[in-house]
Amino acid sequence: MNAQELRNKTPDQLREDLVNLKKEAFNLRFQQATGQLENSARIKSVRREVARVKTVLNEKAAEAAN
Repeated sequence: MNAQELRNKTPDQLREDLVNLKKEAFNLRFQQATGQLENSARIKSVRREVARVKTVLNEKAAEAAN
């Protein structure tokens, strides 16, 4: 998911995506701790997706404040 796709979403959709990504990150950390994680690179990509979603949400909030 790139930033342009995220900018086309509503804030509610972005918050929902954020919740889902955080759940996925939790599950990945749990799998890593128990030794069941197969694709460790997914942790990094999920963290970056969370950052992208948060950035776009902050942009939309700043835009709405003006």
